[in-house]
Amino acid sequence: SPNERQELVSRAFVTLADTLVDDYDVIDLLDRLVGFCVELLPTDAAGIVLGDARRELRAVAASGEAAHLMELLQLQADEGPCLDCFQTATAVSVADLTKAGDRWPSFVAAVEQPTDFQSVHALPLRRRGRAIGALNLFGGAAGLLPQQDLALGQALADVATIGILQEQAIRRGEVLGEQLQLALNSRVIIEQAKGVMAQYGGITTEVAFERLRQYVRSHELRLSEVARRIAGREFALAEIIPPPGSSSRRR
Repeated sequence: SPNERQELVSRAFVTLADTLVDDYDVIDLLDRLVGFCVELLPTDAAGIVLGDARRELRAVAASGEAAHLMELLQLQADEGPCLDCFQTATAVSVADLTKAGDRWPSFVAAVEQPTDFQSVHALPLRRRGRAIGALNLFGGAAGLLPQQDLALGQALADVATIGILQEQAIRRGEVLGEQLQLALNSRVIIEQAKGVMAQYGGITTEVAFERLRQYVRSHELRLSEVARRIAGREFALAEIIPPPGSSSRRR
């Protein structure tokens, strides 16, 4: 219903705004952003790419493996909606990827087999006319998103941008390289933690990550910090995953 949607939108903005403090978890911010996009918008997957100090794009967040693959395909081909969006700091909408071969021949050719996505909407993470990255929305069916949904997606991206940048860096027009590196380092640690959890519980890494996210959010903890403790064998995994052979009861 409209009221339920409005409540979800409000919760998303409150959650993202809560990152605007001196000490925040940038990877958790980006992970929450892509999750909210899939929850609030008529899109099947979402991902984020950020530019480093040399303006080279790196994939830093995705709602799932398929979205991450779509980001990597664009970066490897050095062409695609997210690159155009980043370079121009304007939104790029592709209603039907199969008809975009003339514009991005390498990317479109690579997409035909590995994924089922047919549409892409790239929204800039920007401040004062300069893009620091792009939010990518991937649809399983061809077609454009309604303008009101694109506006909501852009608003979410704008709030996230404020969380990524510090005011001094904004005035210089530069991306905080250390923030990007922090995100990349945190992602590596999270992958290690997923592996530890999967081995412990006899579950897939996808399920492990979902359990980890549920735990840190329900306990209001930092995603990267808990992942770091798990990867360092400093966390009682029974808090999150029942030991093999036990009941499924979880705290």
